[in-house]
Amino acid sequence: MMHASKEPARVSKPIISKEQVVIRFAGDSGDGMQLTGNQFTNTAVIAGNDICTFPDFPAEIRAPAGSLPGVSGFQINFSQHDIRTPGDVPNVLVAMNPAALKVNLIDLEKGGILIINKDTFTESHIKKAGYETHPLEDDSLSEYRVYLVPITTLNAKSLEDSPLGPKEIHRCKNFFALGLMYWMYGRSLDSTTTWIQQKFGKKPELAEANLKSLKAGYNFGLTTEMFAERYEVPPAKIEPGTYRKITGNEAVSLGFTAVAQSTGIPLLLSSYPITPASDILHELSRYKHYGVMTFQAEDEIAAMGVTIGASFAGILALTTTSGPGLALKSEAINLAIMTELPLVIVDVQRGGPSTGLPTKTEQSDLLQAMFGRNGDSPIAIVAPQSPSDCFEMAMEAFRIALNHMTPVIYLSDGNIANSSEPWKLPRIEDLPKITVKHFTQKTGKPFNPYQRDEKTLARPWVLPGTPGLEHRIGGLEKQDIKGGVSYDPINHEAMTHLRMEKILRIAEDIPELKTVGPKKGKILVVGWGSTYGAITSAVLRSQNKGLSVSSVHLRHLNPFPKNLGTIISNFEKILIPEMNTGQLALLIRARFLVDAQSFTKVQGRPFQVREIMQKIEEIHDGHE
Repeated sequence: MMHASKEPARVSKPIISKEQVVIRFAGDSGDGMQLTGNQFTNTAVIAGNDICTFPDFPAEIRAPAGSLPGVSGFQINFSQHDIRTPGDVPNVLVAMNPAALKVNLIDLEKGGILIINKDTFTESHIKKAGYETHPLEDDSLSEYRVYLVPITTLNAKSLEDSPLGPKEIHRCKNFFALGLMYWMYGRSLDSTTTWIQQKFGKKPELAEANLKSLKAGYNFGLTTEMFAERYEVPPAKIEPGTYRKITGNEAVSLGFTAVAQSTGIPLLLSSYPITPASDILHELSRYKHYGVMTFQAEDEIAAMGVTIGASFAGILALTTTSGPGLALKSEAINLAIMTELPLVIVDVQRGGPSTGLPTKTEQSDLLQAMFGRNGDSPIAIVAPQSPSDCFEMAMEAFRIALNHMTPVIYLSDGNIANSSEPWKLPRIEDLPKITVKHFTQKTGKPFNPYQRDEKTLARPWVLPGTPGLEHRIGGLEKQDIKGGVSYDPINHEAMTHLRMEKILRIAEDIPELKTVGPKKGKILVVGWGSTYGAITSAVLRSQNKGLSVSSVHLRHLNPFPKNLGTIISNFEKILIPEMNTGQLALLIRARFLVDAQSFTKVQGRPFQVREIMQKIEEIHDGHE
């Protein structure tokens, strides 16, 4: 028998406007926190907010339920003005179990909103999370606005008529929590409703259950007297255009696809899956109709070997990895350097050494990229500064590789790869024009594979089998110009300097740096990679407080932009924040002979704006 549903009784609540809000969803790795966070993010983008996210994955594929290592989190900062970071601290924490509360409470702002699934706070789960006393009954939460919601019970009650079993019903509870947050922040259910219908279109019982849970959470907020107020974050004023939410790994995949389309040359990605780079392989495998081929190799060494072979064959060659894989690829990368073949190696950095922290972010592979090979083996290095910048820097990496006949290492990191932000779709006609020049000139004389362009010192790129241009290349030292094997000591020294000079000349082909703030002053903050958002925000806020501070951000790390030394010389103090133990600082000190101050963080987490601001103030006031 069908029963007409009743409209929930509405409880009028005052609506408070906020400029920005930071929410963190946290629970077990099986609780769907990444899905929940992504859906809230999509809704915020559709509502017109600027957004920045920080997914935080557990390293274990499936840690024991309720354990601290199994906690998964997703933080989103959504705002009515321009933002560059996922927020220093959450204003709201949604904790689905005791372990999630234990891991994340330390980050919640004092006076922040704490929404707890109280059904999970059983004696066994509390003990498993390492609590000595019951956190809901002692005084440990007195500094927060706590809302104890029986999410599991209410979700199950909303699905009493569902044909699903208890386990499937239990898995829907994340949508109950999502619906509650949609109500609290005045978000529409439409985009998530459409997503559920598409995702579970072939399983209508799952679609119906998740939709019921979503609406039940929303209606709970609508009808309960638990919450005294709700909130709104107005749309941001952004440059007109068509935008989409994008992660770093999605953006870099589109960038490489754009290169294939721009050049008309096929792109081959040869890769071995490794966190956090695997998503690039997944993404590029979707673009086979756009000149992209993907090959999953049996290991990192094979992946690099195939990449070299593809480049020798004259197509766009790419491989992706993380720090441990870069180490395994090092010998073959040296072969690419010796043979001077154009290809790109993407290293999405993670915490190390060894297997380290597979799902946590770090910037600790810079020196490995610079020097992690035998012999003097110079290589070009670029690094994106944000998720959306991954698109442009993917094209830049191939532009450098093709114009200068060199391998290029592309240093992303876990924070950039997994985080998301709005990306304004570029116009096709505005994209950089990248051309491929396969050498075809025949003179009747023997072809010299190491003859060089006078400006760039790049050698010719010849398709194998081109009549009259037959040649050999390999890992043994090459005779200058002719390319034969040479053991002559003078020739070896000359070739070593030639390879180095070729990389240095790339500086003539990259943009000069621009400072954020005055070109002269007391403090210059130098950054690279995903520190961009925190550094830029900290510098701008410090300038608003009257401090003499500026910043520059490096997207080209080898060679450095040619005006970097001049900029550095115009400031009294140099501060270099890095998620490592000071690797860029080491290079800056050696290159420019300045007393650059290193500010490091190696916690698997990105810098907070307030951390960098505090350091700037200490140096500015003479406390450092």
